[in-house]
Amino acid sequence: MDFNPCMKHKVARKIVREFAETELAPLVHDMDREARFPWEIIEKMRPLGFFGLQIPRAYGGAGVDSISYAIVIEELSRVSAAVGLCVTVHNSVGAWPIVRFGTDVQKKRFLPVLAGGDRIGAFCLTEANAGSDAGGVETHAVRDEDGYLINGTKIFVTNGGICGMALVFAVTDPDNPRHGASVFVVENDTPGFSVGEIEDLCGMRANPVSSLFFEDCHVPERNLLGRPGQGLKIGLAALDTGRIGVAAQALGIAQGAFEASVRYARERQQFGKPIAAFQTIQNYLADMSTEIDAGRLLLYRACAYKDAGQPFGPEAAKAKLYCSGLAKRVTDLAVQIHGGYGYSKEYDVERYFRDAKVTEIYEGTSEIQRMVISRAVLARPS
Repeated sequence: MDFNPCMKHKVARKIVREFAETELAPLVHDMDREARFPWEIIEKMRPLGFFGLQIPRAYGGAGVDSISYAIVIEELSRVSAAVGLCVTVHNSVGAWPIVRFGTDVQKKRFLPVLAGGDRIGAFCLTEANAGSDAGGVETHAVRDEDGYLINGTKIFVTNGGICGMALVFAVTDPDNPRHGASVFVVENDTPGFSVGEIEDLCGMRANPVSSLFFEDCHVPERNLLGRPGQGLKIGLAALDTGRIGVAAQALGIAQGAFEASVRYARERQQFGKPIAAFQTIQNYLADMSTEIDAGRLLLYRACAYKDAGQPFGPEAAKAKLYCSGLAKRVTDLAVQIHGGYGYSKEYDVERYFRDAKVTEIYEGTSEIQRMVISRAVLARPS
């Protein structure tokens, strides 16, 4: 096994890091404080291919390998986790299911506009009574003459406030609601589609998370993704890919907090010397560095499984579980190293600390990841 990054991965990291530090970093404090989505940054990202990372080149995408994809998300999240969240949700659970399950007609119709960032993608599964219980969807779609009428409400939709296209899970078999859900591609200009208020969140404040409402929302049959009743299959496959993105996002948050802590430890003077000279601080930094490296290896292993065409669900779950946990632990230590300053909104580590927590919740909570992993362990022959 080669642990040295190849040239294309080094180049990808360099390009995205330069973009994030030049374009994102000057705005990130105001974006968080104002809970403002940075459309001006999105315009600059579109020609760079960030919105088509997992879309084949035949449809206008970048078609990069999964490690390159993870590097892009990590480097964006190292500066702004909210922008990293927008890009990973758009690519992984917004566009990738169409790549995987869409017809040729659907791919030609939807993927180019997603790849160019002309429409931002969203993934609509969570409801008031359906989150970790993916089979508990209550939104329903009823056949009419030439398609379906969708009625229901989705909550906590990442990119919800700015999405141009959403994958919506709705029950199409009322006699078998837990296994009779289907997935529909719904464009934001469809009559009956509306956006609720933007959530006032603890972290990821620059991402417009909202509810989405569907009231007699008519969707033509050609917008059905896969076959009727394949919703759970499509959803679980999408979440496997999404967990790679969230792991990369969590890793980027941790990396940013770690680097800020190293700089601060070298500069901050106490008792006549930099606090980096104290063994406690050195131990903190050693633990942070070790956890980040371990998480990155788990993440890249999941990416390698995916690109090799092997089942990668348990590997993605392990990467997501560990990286989200390490993001919380590393950002907690970062605040501790900064002391009182770490609790001030003037310092990046306070924002990293708030942003880290939700990575243990979305795309499947840590408890769900443990369930996925344990099922794989118990399914192996003894």
